[in-house]
Amino acid sequence: MGDEVIVVAEQGVLEVTINRPKQRNAMTRGAAEAIARAMERLEEDGGLRCAILAGAGGDFCAGMDLKGFLKGELPVDARGGFGGITTWTPGKPVIAAVDGHALAGGMELALACDLIVANRDAKFGIPEVKRGLVAAGGGLVLLPRLLPRQLAMELALTGDPIGAERAAELGLVNRVTDGPAIEAARELALAICTNGPLALEVSKAIVRDSWLWPIEEINTHQNPYVRRVFESDDAKEGARAFAEKRKPEWKGR
Repeated sequence: MGDEVIVVAEQGVLEVTINRPKQRNAMTRGAAEAIARAMERLEEDGGLRCAILAGAGGDFCAGMDLKGFLKGELPVDARGGFGGITTWTPGKPVIAAVDGHALAGGMELALACDLIVANRDAKFGIPEVKRGLVAAGGGLVLLPRLLPRQLAMELALTGDPIGAERAAELGLVNRVTDGPAIEAARELALAICTNGPLALEVSKAIVRDSWLWPIEEINTHQNPYVRRVFESDDAKEGARAFAEKRKPEWKGR
């Protein structure tokens, strides 16, 4: 049996591919732990700026491996939760490249990423109720924050999927492509990687963490994040490179 997750680093981008195509990349504990290790590598490696999470064989992830579930196995990592990324994500950006099915935990896996690129034929949904289960990997919490309550409720209670174009209309998907999602995800990743690494991490942190900030306390919470950037060598280099009409040479500090 080959590796359940394939990890390749190139041009500052860590590509993490779920490699169970015959099972539509249904998640196992081993795969979840492997994804978690890849995300820890992204966090720790100064040469990496961004990650892409994809699935092999034309599907992203069809959710939990039900055969494993019946044996008592839950596809979770101790730190990262379902799929190794739903309860903890690295400070650096992660892009989901979705082909085929992103269902149940597969949709929750995509929502745990920071951006989503999808092939036009991709399907998104949380059909757990059809199996007598509950979308416990974050779907029932994230969707009401990302969508109008009634739409989130429809997805949760019917379990019916939506297509990539509808998901894009609702703001769940960044880009819809006619080709393989991984190709469009690579373009997006490289565009991200040209920017200041510290600025990227802080921007991601503010976008994610500010969901919980009271409106009257935004500056109080945001200032410690922003101070790290404005006092950094990268901030000075960015201004200097702009003035000198050249590409910046980022140090990540």
